[in-house]
Amino acid sequence: MRSALHRPDIPILAVASVVLAAGIVSPPLFGMVLATAVVAGIAFLAVRFPTWFCVAWLLVTGMSLEMTLHDLAGDETYQPAIAVIKGIEICLGIVCMIRFGVKQDLLCPVWAFPAMFVCGWVHGLYPGLTTVDSLRSTVGSAAPFVFCLSRVPRSWANAMIRATQWCPLMAVVASVPLALSGLRPLFVESGGARLAGLGHPAFLAGVCLPAIYACLIQLYREGRRGDLWLLIVNSVILILTGARAPVAFAVAVTGISLLTLRSTVFAVRDRIMLVLAVLAVVPLLAVLAGDLEDVRLFNVVLNETGNLSGRSLLWPWFEDAATGSPWFGWGVGAGNAVIPADGRIARMLHTWAAHNEYLRIEVEGGVFGGTLLIGLFVAWVIVHTRKLRPSDRRIMRLAFLALAGHAFTDNVLISTPACVLFAFATAVFARRRGE
Repeated sequence: MRSALHRPDIPILAVASVVLAAGIVSPPLFGMVLATAVVAGIAFLAVRFPTWFCVAWLLVTGMSLEMTLHDLAGDETYQPAIAVIKGIEICLGIVCMIRFGVKQDLLCPVWAFPAMFVCGWVHGLYPGLTTVDSLRSTVGSAAPFVFCLSRVPRSWANAMIRATQWCPLMAVVASVPLALSGLRPLFVESGGARLAGLGHPAFLAGVCLPAIYACLIQLYREGRRGDLWLLIVNSVILILTGARAPVAFAVAVTGISLLTLRSTVFAVRDRIMLVLAVLAVVPLLAVLAGDLEDVRLFNVVLNETGNLSGRSLLWPWFEDAATGSPWFGWGVGAGNAVIPADGRIARMLHTWAAHNEYLRIEVEGGVFGGTLLIGLFVAWVIVHTRKLRPSDRRIMRLAFLALAGHAFTDNVLISTPACVLFAFATAVFARRRGE
C-alpha cells in the first residue's frame, strides 16, 4: 500500500477539513486559517518543485514589475514591491538549501555586507539612519547572492540560464497589453524615446546584459539558431532602451567573444558573418542618425555626448559624505540617506541613489568595506570560473569586467536586475559542478 506521504489527496483533505472546521467553530478565524493554508500549500509546492518556482521568480523579477506598480498605484508601492521580490528570493534560496544542500562559499561577496553592517554599527551610523534601516538594507544587499549558498543541481542551472535568455523579451511582450489599453506606454520620453517594457529603460537594459551573456554561452556550447536569434533580439531591445553604458559593454563583450573564442559548434563563418552584418549596419545608422534623433541613444550620441543624466548633481553629495568616515563608512543603507528623499535634487532627478556603486560602497563601508567587497568579487570570479569550459570562462570573466565598469555609472548591485545577473552567474558556476 502507498503511505500517506505518497497520497497528495490525504493532506489536501486534512487541510480542507481544518479550514472548514475553523469556519464553523469561529467564523472570524476562517480567513486567517484559510490564508495560512494557502501559504502552507505554496510552501509545500515550492519545496516539491523548487526549480520551477525559481524560474517563475526570475522571469517576474526580470520584468521589473515594481516600476509598473509605481506608475499605476503610486510611490508608496515601489519599495514594498522590491522588498517582496527580494524576500521571495531569500525564501527560495532557503528552499534550495533544504532540497539541494548548503554550499560553503567563503569567497562569495555576500559576506562583505554583514561585515560592513557591523563596522558601521560600531563606528556609528549615518545621521538619520537607524539600526533597523541599516539591517534591512544589509538583507536587501545580500539577497541577490542567496542562491550562491546552495548546491543547486545541473537541471536547476540549465533552467535558470534558459530563463535568463528570455527575460527581456518576456518583459516587452507582457507590456504590450498595458500599452494597447493605454494604462502604461511601451516607450517613455527621456532625452528621446526609450523602450521601457514593464519597468524602467535602465532596468530593462540591466536585464538585457545577463540575457546576452547567456545567449553567448549557449551559442558556444550548442550552436543553436534559436540562441542566435535570441541574442539578436536581446541586443535590439537593449539598443532601444537607450542605455549608453550597457550598450557599450554588451558590444564589447559580444565583439571580443565572437572574434577571439573558438567553438566546434558555432562556426567561424557564422561568427564573422554576424560581425560583418553589424558593421554593415553602422554606416547606414550613421547616415540615418539625423532622422533618428527621436530615439534616445542617437539623440545622446549626436547632441549630448557628455551628458551624465544628472549624476554630476548626485556624486558630490556622496563624496562629501564619504570624507566624513573614510575608513569604515557609515553603515549599509547610508547611501539611501545621503540625499534627502523629499529634497530638490531627488524631486528633480526622481532618484536619490548614487548611480555609482564605488561611491555608494565608499559611503557605506569606507576603505575597509570597499576593499573587502572588491577583493571577494575578484577571488570569487577567478575561483569559480577557473574550471569552466574555455568559452564559459572567457565570457563570464568578460561579463564581470563589464560589471566592474558599469558600476561607475549605475546601481548594479542593489537593483532588481542584479538579482537576475547573480542568479544567472550562480547557474553557470553550478553547471560546471554538474558536468
